[in-house]
Amino acid sequence: MFLYGSLLTLFIVSSCKKDKLISDANGKLSFSTDEVLFDTVFTTVGSTTKVFKIYNTFKERINVSKIFLALGSNSQFRLNVDGLSSATHSNIEIEGGDSLFLFVQVTVNPTGLNSPLLIKDSIIFETNGNIQHVKLTAVGQDVYLHKPDHFSTTGFPPYSIIDCDAIWVNDKPHLIFGYAVVDDGCKLTIKEGTRVYLNNKAILWVYDGGTLVVNGLPNNRVTFQGARLEADYKEIPGQWGKIWLSAGSKDNLIEWAIIKNGSIGVQADTLGDSPNPTLQINNTIIKNMSAAAIFGQGSHISSYNCVFANCVEYVAALTIGGKYKFEHCTFANYWNSGNQRTAPLLALNNYYVDFTGTTQIRDLDSAYFGNCIMHGSLEEELGLDSSTLGGVFNFKFDHCLIKTILNISNNNHYNTVYQNIDPDFKDISINDFQLKSTSFAIDKGNTSIFIAKDLNDNDRPNPTSSIPELGAYEFY
Repeated sequence: MFLYGSLLTLFIVSSCKKDKLISDANGKLSFSTDEVLFDTVFTTVGSTTKVFKIYNTFKERINVSKIFLALGSNSQFRLNVDGLSSATHSNIEIEGGDSLFLFVQVTVNPTGLNSPLLIKDSIIFETNGNIQHVKLTAVGQDVYLHKPDHFSTTGFPPYSIIDCDAIWVNDKPHLIFGYAVVDDGCKLTIKEGTRVYLNNKAILWVYDGGTLVVNGLPNNRVTFQGARLEADYKEIPGQWGKIWLSAGSKDNLIEWAIIKNGSIGVQADTLGDSPNPTLQINNTIIKNMSAAAIFGQGSHISSYNCVFANCVEYVAALTIGGKYKFEHCTFANYWNSGNQRTAPLLALNNYYVDFTGTTQIRDLDSAYFGNCIMHGSLEEELGLDSSTLGGVFNFKFDHCLIKTILNISNNNHYNTVYQNIDPDFKDISINDFQLKSTSFAIDKGNTSIFIAKDLNDNDRPNPTSSIPELGAYEFY
């Protein structure tokens, strides 16, 4: 009995005894990286969290006497060591062969400067008299911040109102949270080169009676995209809401823009009181949307030299009737990430079902597509949905390359349509919908449609031919 008790006591003492603590100068730490890099961080907003690991590669325990930021309280970085947030951490033990996580964030203080600034610091580690460090680098950028300052009691999302007749220039980016509203009777003009970043679910909303004018240039386009600038988010859809042109907004113009990675690129609602199109959109690329690149609801849209591409659902959904005209546009959808796409790239319809279950007819007065390409990864890329109760359903494809299994023999709707021929785009995996030299779309356009320049600002037709290509790009 005595022997058993002695052995049990010895076992307990041995089990509770920690590994020997290494204390000589050879006891250094190892790190999963020697520098933590942050992409552009907007002032006051804060960054995503970066993480790296600290390793003890020895068999014995090691004690890290101190972990701290070189700039101390003046640093714009913040540390979290294994769940503990503090500017300084002392006497952190790491078991032999073990590791711990260190998390880093950064918040950039406003500088009043328009150009990006480089922010640097180091994390210092003191271990057994050794000094080691991991460098921290971030790019900071001042922004014009549009943050909600109106809060509804009726359930409407928080919003801010943009100054009436504001002009946004390209000296520094604009960052939108919540709804940013162009109010009734006001106009927002966005000048060439301006960058507009929208946070999660953020919306640029042009209210009834308001107007949006986007004036990009061929070599200085206006961009709309999500506020996450890390490389992993470069092609991710659904990062923000939409550009929303309400019913009653008027004379909206978008020229030379890139709109990407949201839910809906541009939504244009029912016709306003203007004889002009609700939206003219030209020389613009809309891509990587989780719902649709362009969404019309009984609207009046006119467009040329645009690429609408790679969306999780539709590329263009033109619903509840309206008036639409697209010339020299490329509609392409090869979405292949996440859920499999089932919706055709183009949808047209002339009705809706109201809350009582009653079908309401809304005439599709016209939907004209001239010198366009419509191609994607599905067998059927046209969704033509005409009400069985009647109503106008007027559409025409004129000199178009279309992927469809529909009967295209009706000349009232299809004039010189090339069916199920691969357009031979340069590289669909990187959204490059220019044409290769082998493309069937070369020299197939209707010469009576005259758009003098293409989406690369090159002459149309190119000097080697008198016939334009189909789609937004000439082959050069």
